[in-house]
Amino acid sequence: MYYKDPSYRVFYYINLALLIGISILCILPMIHIFAVSLSGKSAAEANLVTFFPIDFNFESYTKTFENDNFGNAIITSIWRAITGTTLGMIVTIMAAFSLSRSSAEFRVRALYVWFFLFIMIFDAGLVPNYLLVQKVGLVNSFWVLILPGLVNVWNMILMMNFFRALPKELDEAAIVDGATSFRILFSVYLPISLPAIATISLFTMVGHWNSWFDGMLYMRSQEQWPLATLLQTIVVVQDFSKTGITPEDLEMMSNRSVKAAQIFIAMLPILAVYPLLQRFFVKGIVLGAVKE
Repeated sequence: MYYKDPSYRVFYYINLALLIGISILCILPMIHIFAVSLSGKSAAEANLVTFFPIDFNFESYTKTFENDNFGNAIITSIWRAITGTTLGMIVTIMAAFSLSRSSAEFRVRALYVWFFLFIMIFDAGLVPNYLLVQKVGLVNSFWVLILPGLVNVWNMILMMNFFRALPKELDEAAIVDGATSFRILFSVYLPISLPAIATISLFTMVGHWNSWFDGMLYMRSQEQWPLATLLQTIVVVQDFSKTGITPEDLEMMSNRSVKAAQIFIAMLPILAVYPLLQRFFVKGIVLGAVKE
């Protein structure tokens, strides 16, 4: 067998070593952030913490959750991720299914495909987008975080190609049984498309969770900022004037361990969701790699 070949074994162990090394490089920053978040203020600000806490305490997490803006930002981000992913997947799946039909079934299919490709490549620009959002009354609204980016064209194209790769016999058998297009989509296509749907859903959820610029641009009230926008303002820009915090909170926010705690808390939801979708994620990535 090929796996008994010495050259294959060398190749296998080199790959294994590389993957382990890359995994360690990905994990070490998270361990460092976690260690800093559990360390005392003096040790954290003096950069003495590596991978183990110094002056171990939970004070940074206590101060973080005492801040109302941080709690509001977490709730906003959770609702955004859930609502945006759910609505986005519904629209993406229905659009992809329609565009996966043949030209005989959907005569203007080519026109819509070119339209989506055009808006994916060319963008109107920041100012026209802001004026449009302002005219429709979405500024400072929760829905401004959802509706402008509801459909990701790239994800829709991936889903469309996945549907087009499915055997046409599935359609024919369902039509013979009297199924409508909606019945074919929900009873035939979706059950066998779970790996692709889970993969795209994970990408969409991560995109919503990490998005900060739209909150900065469209939200005038910091109480409605998503978590990524709040973290970008505090940790990256270090602009505390727009957060509405008291002088005591300002002193607390300057603490490196508190910033580390906020960053680590922001990572937890995605770290919790990923293992649940991992088996679908792996299947979705490799699905379609082998053609018969």
